[in-house]
Amino acid sequence: MNNYVLTVTCSSQRGIVAAISGYLAAEGCNIIDSSQFDDLETGRFFIRTVFISETGANLEQLREGFKDVAKDFDMDFKLHDGNYRPKTLIMVSRFGHCLNDLLYRWRIGALPVDIVGVVSNHLDYQKLVVNHDIPFYHIPVKKETKPQAEDKLIELIEQTETELVVLARYMQVLSDRLCKKMAGQVINIHHSFLPSFKGANPYKQAYQRGVKLIGATAHYVTPELDEGPIIEQETVRITHAQSPEDYVALGRDVEALVLARAIHAHIHHRVFVNGNRTVVFPPSAGSYASERMG
Repeated sequence: MNNYVLTVTCSSQRGIVAAISGYLAAEGCNIIDSSQFDDLETGRFFIRTVFISETGANLEQLREGFKDVAKDFDMDFKLHDGNYRPKTLIMVSRFGHCLNDLLYRWRIGALPVDIVGVVSNHLDYQKLVVNHDIPFYHIPVKKETKPQAEDKLIELIEQTETELVVLARYMQVLSDRLCKKMAGQVINIHHSFLPSFKGANPYKQAYQRGVKLIGATAHYVTPELDEGPIIEQETVRITHAQSPEDYVALGRDVEALVLARAIHAHIHHRVFVNGNRTVVFPPSAGSYASERMG
C-alpha cells in the first residue's frame, strides 16, 4: 500500500481536521499518524497527516481531489510520496566531520536521500566522495570570481534537479539570489556561539570565557546571514577540566548530529516555516528509530 504525507497550512478555523479526515476516509485512505499545531499568536494552523491508500489511489488522483477541500479553507497544501528520496546536493569546505557522518548514514540506509553530488571549494574530500561513487564537483571561490563560481553552482543545481542543498560546514556565504531561488531548500549547520564568538577559533574563545555548554544550530538559509528559521538544536555540557581540543571534538559531534536530525525533519515533511520561526513535528509513529539511526 502506498504511504503518503499531507501537509497543510491555513488560517485557524473550525472543521479543518474533520474535512481532511473525511476526505481521506471517503477516498479509502487510513490515517496512521497525525500532528497538528494551532498558533494562537498568528492565527495560523499547521497539520501533518501520514496515511495509506487501501484502494490503490495514486498521488495525482488524491492531490486533484483534495483541491476542493483546500479551496473551502484557503489551504496551502502539499501531498508527498512518503517513500520519495529527494535529490540532495551536499556542500563542504575543509571541515569534513558533517560530510563523513552524512555519507555514513546514507551508506547504511539511515539517510533516505538521493545524493546527486558533493560540491567543494577545495579538493580535500574528492577521494572520499568518489570512493562512495558520488560525483564530486570542485568549484573554487575567490573574491574576484565569486559571481562566476555561483553561476556554476546554480547551473549544477538545475542540471541535477537538486531539491535540497545541505551546507555541511561549507564556509562560503551564498548570495541573496541563490538564497531566494532555493528558499526553504537550503539547510546550514554552525556552532551556537554566535553572535558572542565570531571569526576564527570560536571554540578557543568559548574555552577562554569558561563556557559550560556547547551547542549547534541547523537552520534554513536566508539572505540574512545565520538568521534563517531554526530547524534543530542540541547542546552538550562541559566542565572546567576539559581542554580547548575537547571543546572542538564535542562541537563536531553535536554539529553532525544536529545536521542529520534537521535533514530528517525536512525530508519527512515535519518542518513548517512560520514567519521567522518553524513548527517542527516529531517523527511519525514507527519511524523514530530510522530517523534517529546512527
